[in-house]
Amino acid sequence: MATGALPHTRPNLVHAMGRTALDAVAAVGDVALFAARMTGGMLSGLPRKGVLLPCMHQIGVLSIPVVLVTGLFIGMVLAVQTYDQFHFLRMETRLGAVINVSLVKELGPVLAATMLAGRVGSSIAAELGTMRVTEQIDALRALGANPIQHLVVPRFLACFLLIPMLTALADGIGIAGGWFFSTQVLDINSFHYWFHAESYVTGYDVLSGLFKSVFFGAAIAVIACHRGFHCGAGAEGVGRAATEAFVASFVAILALDFFLGVFVNSLYYLLWPTPITLACL
Repeated sequence: MATGALPHTRPNLVHAMGRTALDAVAAVGDVALFAARMTGGMLSGLPRKGVLLPCMHQIGVLSIPVVLVTGLFIGMVLAVQTYDQFHFLRMETRLGAVINVSLVKELGPVLAATMLAGRVGSSIAAELGTMRVTEQIDALRALGANPIQHLVVPRFLACFLLIPMLTALADGIGIAGGWFFSTQVLDINSFHYWFHAESYVTGYDVLSGLFKSVFFGAAIAVIACHRGFHCGAGAEGVGRAATEAFVASFVAILALDFFLGVFVNSLYYLLWPTPITLACL
């Protein structure tokens, strides 16, 4: 070993954790810069109807069957899993309140966004990744067009506008599925089912779920487009971009769900304080 040279050391756990943390921070910063460039492209002008409508059809209309099946089984599974406990307590008529509140506030938006992240996010990442590999994005830039404005903005607007509507559709079909299974299979009185559901489910619950779905749709679009634009070479790079888009979107959905859930609950108690919260204040 030469004089003055540092001895070779093996990477340990601390080095690996530090490298992982730095890579995660760099990835978040890269996505944030990409989102800023996308926002700039969106402010410079909205996409043409001939570009936006096909994206809306691909993301919204073609996702309806998946959303319907997902929402239907969410409602019926909630009825199956909660009936035994409520029947033991002789409170099975309140099943409608539990099913509908769980659907509109939490499970409907989260599971619908997860299914759309798998279908829409992976599709966007694979499509843009293929355009990156075949140098179509470079060709657009060479022709003087802004690839982000032409490719990313329409897909972002389609996700941002349509995923809340798809979430509302999933909520509606899930409520119908839970009611049908509870009343026709579990033999719960339909009047009491809807009576307790109406007593416990508020408009704020529905709006809070749709509010969260707006952020879910934006996160799916930004992450999927970012992974597609930074796709690696070859078919392996396209596949890895699609996989990373789904995994990162799923993690972002769960993280956003936590922080937005805390926010909407705090806002609810601020707007409609209860005697208990007033006493705490």
